[in-house]
Amino acid sequence: MGTKHLAPVGVLLAATTFLGAPAQARTATVPATGSPAGPHGADLLNDLGGLPSGTGSLGPRARGEREPVGGSRLGERGLIVPSGAKAPPKTAAKAYVIADAETGAVLAAKDAHGRYLPASTLKALTALTLIPKLNKNRRIRPSARAVNEEGSAVGLVTKPLYTVDDLFKALMVVSGNDCAMALAEANGGLTATLADMNAEAKRLQAFDTVAKTPSGLDKPGQSSSAYDLALIARAGLANADFRRYISTKTDKFPAPRGYYEIGNHNKLLWRYKGMIGVKNGWTSKALGSFVGAAKRNGHTIIVSIMRHDGYFWEEVSDLLDWGFANRGKVTPIGQLVDPIPEPTPLPAPPTASASPATPAPASGQNPDAASRHDAEGVPIGYYVLGAGLLGGLLWLAYGLRRRFR
Repeated sequence: MGTKHLAPVGVLLAATTFLGAPAQARTATVPATGSPAGPHGADLLNDLGGLPSGTGSLGPRARGEREPVGGSRLGERGLIVPSGAKAPPKTAAKAYVIADAETGAVLAAKDAHGRYLPASTLKALTALTLIPKLNKNRRIRPSARAVNEEGSAVGLVTKPLYTVDDLFKALMVVSGNDCAMALAEANGGLTATLADMNAEAKRLQAFDTVAKTPSGLDKPGQSSSAYDLALIARAGLANADFRRYISTKTDKFPAPRGYYEIGNHNKLLWRYKGMIGVKNGWTSKALGSFVGAAKRNGHTIIVSIMRHDGYFWEEVSDLLDWGFANRGKVTPIGQLVDPIPEPTPLPAPPTASASPATPAPASGQNPDAASRHDAEGVPIGYYVLGAGLLGGLLWLAYGLRRRFR
């Protein structure tokens, strides 16, 4: 090759180096999936109710349907009794569930997933949601809005007389709507509290439950079911403070001048042997509702009823008796499901101060191959610059050689 062609050699080397750079250094990675929705397209379709079937229809979730939580039989609207068992005593309630708290077995039910107004039984969800979030020794000064909340109340005043513990006690003992609002305000406000309550309902898989108030006062769109009330009660029984509040028969409540006595509205705490308690409720639209638990001979039975138009205490007692008599002897018709597990926390990222060491080649790996792999991460500009410098040096050497000749 003639010397007049040496200068273009640098340019040629630079171009060759650039063209030979690793592909990932200059092109974006193309997703492996062929789905038009991208790599998460399948997840999106599943969230909408599953992938389309051969007929083009979407899955049940997309159609607004869901398999009954706890078992297919619990989707039936009428009375559901185990095969070969005697039916539970009659009740005027439109819906009910009898369940074994230890095993979660549903022993009998009627319209278990029917959605009804919950009235003050919703306070069980309020307590279960807020007990872990609020320091029970924190002192609270209720707002004027809380003090003037309509319906049943313990009689709060706008003075810092109360602890969170006092408010929870009155919430579950005398069904204080004023306490429900004061606790919601202590949790960051009504909007935040309702969001927390509905998130807790979803965690419990109480999908029939929608909270629109922390007190259970009727509001459009609010609902629960006999199945969900049983789920909520079962979860509450696992919390020591919840059990203490629902089991309190009488107590002293703070007042501007000392205190006054309060008594539990759950009449079965005095009438039914082994009664633990939980919550009853009533409004003119919801009618009567109740969810309760009792323990005998080391076993706990939960009974929930909804939309009862009369005096239900004796009927609930009879349903509890039936539950104790049949637990462990009949084939369950369904199951109280467990809460959704908390997500596993991700491992902590490495600290910024720690500079990553260059990994040594794996055992048996060719060092030259490792060097080539490391070189793939070098920016393109270094290749171009190196090639340009090499070309320049060659051109300089050529000029010096001609000068000395």
